[in-house]
Amino acid sequence: MIPPVKPGVTLPMPMDLVIETERLLLRRWRDADVAPNTEMLADPDSARFITPDGKPVVDAFVGWRNAAIMAGHWALHGFGLFVVEEKRTGRYVGRVGPWFPVGWPGLEVGWGVAKSLRGNGYAVEAATASLDWTFATFEIDKIVHIIRPENAASQNVAQRLGATIERQVELFDHVSDLWVTQRDAWTARPKLSA
Repeated sequence: MIPPVKPGVTLPMPMDLVIETERLLLRRWRDADVAPNTEMLADPDSARFITPDGKPVVDAFVGWRNAAIMAGHWALHGFGLFVVEEKRTGRYVGRVGPWFPVGWPGLEVGWGVAKSLRGNGYAVEAATASLDWTFATFEIDKIVHIIRPENAASQNVAQRLGATIERQVELFDHVSDLWVTQRDAWTARPKLSA
């Protein structure tokens, strides 16, 4: 079940919401995002942690279906993972944001950045904006991040965000760590630098 929205907050239609950071735009999905999202998922290092079966996406239809699921979350719930784009170039960076499919262990803010753009601090920058938006929008005390124990890069992002491991969960036949960002700690934190 989707958490309650804060009093006075109305979830925007997908076309209405764009979050701007210093270097990035976080926005709704477009048809033009299918190909770069599929390319990101075709990379074995990305697919290992993002796709349900851990295998690279090598079929255009499967890539389209993945993007349709992301866009469908927006259509069904009024929020979802944002497409992240570089402001300067318009280039697809990845997808970052809130996600809460059926059976998920909590409202998650997740991240996935294209291999060619990793190491620029984009995941932390976009996740910070997503966490700010999610805590400002929903009546929740915590946001989760589901990270496989061998995913050192995502663990580093979670640590930079101030998240801590609460427990382990099993999803898609894999054991993952359930990292948690607490509202109180998030709102009391010093500002992060990318």
